[in-house]
Amino acid sequence: MRLRFFYVFILFLTLLSCSSTDEELGSKTVFTYNESNGISSLDPAFARNLENMWAVNQLFDGLVMLNESLEIAPSIAQTWEIGADAKTYTFHLRPDVYFHSDEAFEVSKRPVNAEDIAFSFNRLLDPTLASPGKWIFDAVDQSRSDNGFEVLNDSTLCIHLKSPFPAFLGLLSTQYAAIVPKEVVEQYGADFRSHPIGTGPFKMAFWMEDVALVFHKNENYWEQDEAGVQLPYLDAVKIEFVRDMSAEYLGLLQGKYDFMSGLHSAYKDELLLSNGELRASFENKIRLQKRPFIKTDYIGILVDDSAAILENHPLRNPLVRRALNVGFDRNSMVRYLRNNSVYAAGHGFIPQGLPAYDETADYGVTFDQELALDLLREAGYPNGEGIPPIPLSTTSDYVDLCEFLQFQWGQLGIKIEVDVLASASHREKVSKSQALMFRKSWLADYPDAENFLMLFNSSNFCPNGPNYTHYSNEAFDSLYTEASLSTLPEQRQQIYRRMDSLVMAESPVIPLFYDQVSHFVREEVKAFETNGVNMLDLRKTRKK
Repeated sequence: MRLRFFYVFILFLTLLSCSSTDEELGSKTVFTYNESNGISSLDPAFARNLENMWAVNQLFDGLVMLNESLEIAPSIAQTWEIGADAKTYTFHLRPDVYFHSDEAFEVSKRPVNAEDIAFSFNRLLDPTLASPGKWIFDAVDQSRSDNGFEVLNDSTLCIHLKSPFPAFLGLLSTQYAAIVPKEVVEQYGADFRSHPIGTGPFKMAFWMEDVALVFHKNENYWEQDEAGVQLPYLDAVKIEFVRDMSAEYLGLLQGKYDFMSGLHSAYKDELLLSNGELRASFENKIRLQKRPFIKTDYIGILVDDSAAILENHPLRNPLVRRALNVGFDRNSMVRYLRNNSVYAAGHGFIPQGLPAYDETADYGVTFDQELALDLLREAGYPNGEGIPPIPLSTTSDYVDLCEFLQFQWGQLGIKIEVDVLASASHREKVSKSQALMFRKSWLADYPDAENFLMLFNSSNFCPNGPNYTHYSNEAFDSLYTEASLSTLPEQRQQIYRRMDSLVMAESPVIPLFYDQVSHFVREEVKAFETNGVNMLDLRKTRKK
């Protein structure tokens, strides 16, 4: 008991030494934030949620990364070429990238080589690891003896694809594709989750789970700013795990935390005006940084003709689905229920922030109650007559949205029954095609519209893929193939827009809103980047 008290006391002193205030740290600067949902692993192979991804992004690098404009930029790979067949990617590594050196883990500083890249990628494919990120290499030709990862020399690696896939570089920018050292992974095995060694801007200091996690500056980091100053500027990053969201909010206002991500309904009205802007009373303490998030929230409708629950149901008629699509006011929904902290989805399923998004496009989803009634009449259901009550499956977090739709569609004579389920039950019901209508969202894994449109490819029917509506259209599938073979970005964007138009014409989904990244940042924090994938990037962040 005394020994346990001693360790707790030492931890308290250590945490105190890592306080985020400059007065307590002298010349040291520490960026502090709270992670209310906790962190389950620091192994990039298990970076499946935002909490893990943010932490992993501080410790590891990949071959490539995304810049602030969501464009592919060099990282460990200094340059690369894509072969004429669009199936071979040859990467040339930087000579000055080193794995972290830390006496506590008995790891010596050494440069990254092409064997490390191949090991990291093959590790992700290892079925005994059971990484949820294995899918990012589905396009790689794993029938080869090298699994598609050919080491040409210490500084050159070639990746071979089965067929052209223009979005492949985007997959390599995910945290799953971070590079790890073979000897450390083999030394720690499953414990690599808490003994991470990478090449990122920060390195592991200590982690007491459910209490705090601290990273220190990587003195050997390869990247410099425009003036030749080595990054990162911060001395340390501290993550706390306070589950009470109100405590996190108060911590931000008091200066304990340097930023807060997202907007909880409990304090949205206190922080924001109805137009989505920060209230003037907070402007001397914090600032609101916003960016379109490549995420679409939507209502899905099962449209599979073979589904028993759809037999003779009016929802099989695309005219009825289109009536639902134009029969509610998206602008009022985001204004009153989300304080304009998101964007009304009035231009298709592809969200803002992606090149294929077209804000001038009219896909027939603008609120028009008269048009909705006309469509119902044309479908043979005037004023909703003959349409049985429709169950709408959701979780407790989105009941307000579903009740808004219930009221608005009720004005058309369509009765909606909101079915509130636990998250796991809702997810299972949707994946097993047991939900006639359901609320869901799709967050892109990589910044390409293909990641959104794959939800409507007939080869991706759930439960083996994300096509939860079981939408099938030969013209759409043909365009999907055409886009995957095109190496011209602008041509691909045009194809994507045609695909989006097809989906909206048949309305297997009803887009609600495009999400927005909302960061509340303390005024003393400078050069804090807010990007469209909501990735925490602290390489160039400073504190006064």
